[in-house]
Amino acid sequence: MRESHPSALARHGFEDTRTMSTQTIPMPIAAEAQLKPTSLAATLPGIALLFAIGLLAKLLEHVGVVLRTQYRLSFPQIEYVLWAILLGLVVSNTLGVAAVFRPGVATYELWLKLGIVLVGARFVLQDVLHIGGLSLLLVAVELVLSLTVMTLLGRIFRLPPKLTSLLAIGSSICGVTAIMAAQGAIDPDEEDTTTAIAAILTLGAIALVTFPAIGHLLRMSQQAYGMWAGLAVDNTAESIVTGSLFGQDAGRWTILAKTARSSFIGFVVLGYAVYWASRGQAAVVEHKALFLWQKFPKFILGFLAISVLATAGFFTKGQLGSLSSLSQWAFLPAFAGVGLRTNLKDLVGQGWRPLAVGVLGEIFIAIITLGLVFWSYNHGVTR
Repeated sequence: MRESHPSALARHGFEDTRTMSTQTIPMPIAAEAQLKPTSLAATLPGIALLFAIGLLAKLLEHVGVVLRTQYRLSFPQIEYVLWAILLGLVVSNTLGVAAVFRPGVATYELWLKLGIVLVGARFVLQDVLHIGGLSLLLVAVELVLSLTVMTLLGRIFRLPPKLTSLLAIGSSICGVTAIMAAQGAIDPDEEDTTTAIAAILTLGAIALVTFPAIGHLLRMSQQAYGMWAGLAVDNTAESIVTGSLFGQDAGRWTILAKTARSSFIGFVVLGYAVYWASRGQAAVVEHKALFLWQKFPKFILGFLAISVLATAGFFTKGQLGSLSSLSQWAFLPAFAGVGLRTNLKDLVGQGWRPLAVGVLGEIFIAIITLGLVFWSYNHGVTR
């Protein structure tokens, strides 16, 4: 086994007992485990920073509207989603994120999941069953093709086998979360894990710029684009942001497609765990049903529960409006966290071969999923 590089681990948030980078922000999954009563107070400064950036983003969006409409000034039409990411990027890549803020900043994915759950109130159950069922079908096709192509590309570029597995898992399901779930199941080198995460984050940053431009160029509808972003963009946070940059409705459909895609995480990770265990390079999975439950994203159940309650008329019209507003408030710190956790130097410092595999694989996935979405619309599968 190769010796891990402490600086690489620290840069991407893995706690290394030997050394920690001064810019370390714990990975979201690690942050969840750290939210104990004794350490809850330590997250407050970072949470305050997330909301401060999110509120400033909303203010800048409002200022832009006022300058354009009332004063007829030329001001870029940028929504708060992009403002939050840009402000976070500026802070992260100039001032850096001080140690006191890092535990709280690492909770950005918790806010993201809360926002996803609350968005469930905006879907009636018929939408979830129809479009969600279609998403599951499209995801199944995307999974088979993306896993196959990423594995072939990894062999062509002679990447370490487990790094190839991590890239395949991350690109086919939900990015960093899937990689972290696979880390404990297939026992890769830590360097492979950090390299895979860096590649996935780089691809997510590229998607933020390229996908909205392609969507406008192709004159895609809000629903079609949202479905595409949910099916093609890896990391959950970047996927939802990419959808929201195109429009609020697109962001809503992205969430539905992304939750369908994320529901496969347990099956894919289990398959790789069994494969590597059969080769004597990972622990044997004794209780497969328990393994699937542990890996299953529980926030999807919350999303479905809220949707069922909304469909049953449990909420009044005013309460549905309040839930919609709360979801937007939850997304504010989540979008700010995407910018804060992105260090541009780290994204380009992991070598060209893993990134090349990721880029080529993502281009393939983007084209295939775009074709699937257009096919579903041209054949009247979606409404």
